Amino acid sequence: MAAPFPVPAVVDNPDGWGPCTVPEHLKDIPFAPFNKGDKLGRVADWTQSAQRFGGRGYQQGGVPVFNFFANEEEDSFHLVDNRPVKTTKFGQGRRYQQNNRFQQQRRDGKDGRGGPEIDKKKGGPQQQKKQQFYGRDNQRPTQYSSSVEIGADWHVVEQVAFQSLSRLNFSPGEPEDLLACGSLEYYDKSYENIGVKKEKPLEKTKRIFRTVTTSDDHIIQELASRGAGRVFAVDSVLTQLMCMQSSKYGWDLLATRKGDQLFFDWRQGSKFTLLTVNENAPEAVPEDKDNVNGMHHLALEATAINQNFSQQVLVKDGNKMDFGQPNPFASPSDANMLASCAYKYRKWRLSSAADGPEIVVRCELDGAVRTQDGPPQTLLIKAFNEYDFKNQSYRTRLENQKGSIIMSESKNNKYKVAKWTASALLSGADQMKIGFVSRATARDAANHVLLSVYGQKPRDAARSISLDLDNCWGIVRALCDLLLAQPEGQYLLVKDPNKDLLRVYSVPADAFATAPAPRTEEELDGVDMGGEGVVGVDVTLPILPLKSEADVDDA
Repeated sequence: MAAPFPVPAVVDNPDGWGPCTVPEHLKDIPFAPFNKGDKLGRVADWTQSAQRFGGRGYQQGGVPVFNFFANEEEDSFHLVDNRPVKTTKFGQGRRYQQNNRFQQQRRDGKDGRGGPEIDKKKGGPQQQKKQQFYGRDNQRPTQYSSSVEIGADWHVVEQVAFQSLSRLNFSPGEPEDLLACGSLEYYDKSYENIGVKKEKPLEKTKRIFRTVTTSDDHIIQELASRGAGRVFAVDSVLTQLMCMQSSKYGWDLLATRKGDQLFFDWRQGSKFTLLTVNENAPEAVPEDKDNVNGMHHLALEATAINQNFSQQVLVKDGNKMDFGQPNPFASPSDANMLASCAYKYRKWRLSSAADGPEIVVRCELDGAVRTQDGPPQTLLIKAFNEYDFKNQSYRTRLENQKGSIIMSESKNNKYKVAKWTASALLSGADQMKIGFVSRATARDAANHVLLSVYGQKPRDAARSISLDLDNCWGIVRALCDLLLAQPEGQYLLVKDPNKDLLRVYSVPADAFATAPAPRTEEELDGVDMGGEGVVGVDVTLPILPLKSEADVDDA
């Protein structure tokens, strides 16, 4: 007779598989939940070393429920050998004992004299702390303020990211010369021989500098009325747009649509005509108006240095390179006190189509230099200025490392140098003369000395800083196409001071109708701004074709 087989009770789990309840003798036992795809580990793993993150056990593999952790820290526990040390007459045991003691002190974080251990490779605690936080301030970008306060009724027409500008290219071909006027004094070649040991004080000039914007130039207005072009600008404004990929500070330019024409100007009351200093340097210049080495004071200082230097290196004997027409911004009251300057009005075609827009640009030249065989050559005269004697001193490096100084200054002032080079290429200047000017003393921003002068051809300068003029013209063409497609009105191009971004705003016609307050002598810091506003000129010039260089009177 078969033994009876009692049927066990089967509990059906409608929500899954496994028991629905836990028996009494299995309660309160740790249980690690797992899925069918999980790997089953040990019930208690005593071999793996768990790491602590925030006081909790963390293990790379398996479930950490059954991992063992010590309740107390064991970092302070050290094994001490109490066995007697065997000594010999040669003292090996003593040396061994000392070495053992030193190893014990190193584990305790002390040196051989009982003090904290110094890592010879990384320095002491202060050096280690410095290395720990090194670069944190450099990684935090400096925040600059905007060049203009954005109005509530301004509307954003377009936002142009600088990354998209590098792909633009256009070759406008050779320019057409419309008019040339003014006269240039000749460069004094004796300045090529000055050096650190033969420095010369920088003289403060009393000459008048006229910086007239596009819409205030009566010759441009007459050219526009005759339909000589659709877009009009001056070289300083145009190069600001051409090279804006290298700009770091904030700036703004005004674009005015009248009929089917477009005029680029700088905003009245802005600091557009001031030069920047070390704009592209790794160490940011502080935006502190009370600091003599701040952005505002350095801009005034650099502008004054360039004005003084451009006139000091010229021979003032009355001989000039005359372009046939008088200076368009001279008046009888000037009494021959205008700075040496000549203007070329040149036209480029911005499209390959026959009916494409054309741009008329007023280009400037600073001086001329005589040659032995050919006609005189035209110059653009600029200057670097040194204010910080700690990083690199002109006085110690110009004699033997002039190339390194030129490369460093071109890198720290990439935007300014790019604009100078583009202006020289637009005007057709044959050479660029660059001076190195330093302060007489580190804290004296009013007195300077001239230490060296070097010359360079504009195309060589463009290659040295990787300036692609076709890319510059591509940027100008894209902006002109964008603005010519807009309705008539005023538009403000604003460079974001903290981003590589250009915003185009549509602004009301009376947004800048209020005349700016005149700058005080303290704000100008002795810099002659040359009458930035409308210049009253009582000289009317006819629009004549440009004379050839062979017809230029050198007398």
